[in-house]
Amino acid sequence: MKILLTGGTGYIGSHTAIDLIENGNDIVIVDNLSNSSKEVINRLNKITKTKVPFYESDIRNKSKLEEIFEQEKPDAVIHFAGLKAVGESVEQPLKYYSNNLETSLVLLDVMSKFDVNKIVFSSSATVCGTPKKLPITESDQAGVGITNPYGWTKFMIEQILTDIAAANPNFEVTILRYFNPVGAHKSGLIGEDPNGIPNNLLPYITQVAVGRLAKVGVFGNDYNTPDGTGVRDYIHVMDLASGHTAALNHSKPGVAIYNLCSGKGVSVLELIDAFSKAAGKSIPYEITDRRPGDIAASYADASKAKKELNWQTVYSIKQACADSWKWQSNNPNGFAD
Repeated sequence: MKILLTGGTGYIGSHTAIDLIENGNDIVIVDNLSNSSKEVINRLNKITKTKVPFYESDIRNKSKLEEIFEQEKPDAVIHFAGLKAVGESVEQPLKYYSNNLETSLVLLDVMSKFDVNKIVFSSSATVCGTPKKLPITESDQAGVGITNPYGWTKFMIEQILTDIAAANPNFEVTILRYFNPVGAHKSGLIGEDPNGIPNNLLPYITQVAVGRLAKVGVFGNDYNTPDGTGVRDYIHVMDLASGHTAALNHSKPGVAIYNLCSGKGVSVLELIDAFSKAAGKSIPYEITDRRPGDIAASYADASKAKKELNWQTVYSIKQACADSWKWQSNNPNGFAD
């Protein structure tokens, strides 16, 4: 199968590319490099011992995207492209609504034109808002109590995909709701390398560990959690990657939604402690005010993915921290090294 990956040089897209290739698929990557590096392609070529086709283009450039579909003739799409920082989305909502929705609408229009009817969508746990109970399941009502524009864009795209599937009986939609990806590929050649100051916790911790940042800011210690800090469901990025391959192999007409998660909650302070042990050094941190849009705890039930996709996590938080440290210590400045 040939799969087009939008946003494929990003953190999750690049690791998924490896898993897809290792499982016998051909891939094509389209990315505007707004939050990634072209060096990722060189690293992917080295890891997979293949030459990955890459197009530097914004998905919103419809004519260019049509040229890519005409040239590559993909059988399916995994849609990663989009802005993803919760805090930034609260500060710049119009930027998020404009980018994430327009990107998806153009992509879906081009897919329709070329009769490509299989898509895996990179969604998020944020569509569940503040959960009324834990763990979160796929049957819990989404679109209620969403606390930030980023989450709303993901929910709106889920709805758009659902409506298209209702209108087109051949359309295959798999929605994967991510929780908190961490870790890196075991080679240490690729990992999370955000532009500017990281918005996600673990890359912030790793940059403190290599001296790029002074200390970790812990956003609030007065939540109703065991140690007062936010609790999240962290999943190794290679486990997340394998979930996409499983989703492609098991997709069928209609809409299927799966949580990709570990099923366990880990607090901010617990993650800092686990990384400190992996790196063999203390990670300085400072308690600061809560961050707008954050919730106290979020973790989920992955039993549906296990039952229907034959997928489950295999990597621990300890392994994720070790792999992140290998990536960052070998590449202190990320892909700029």
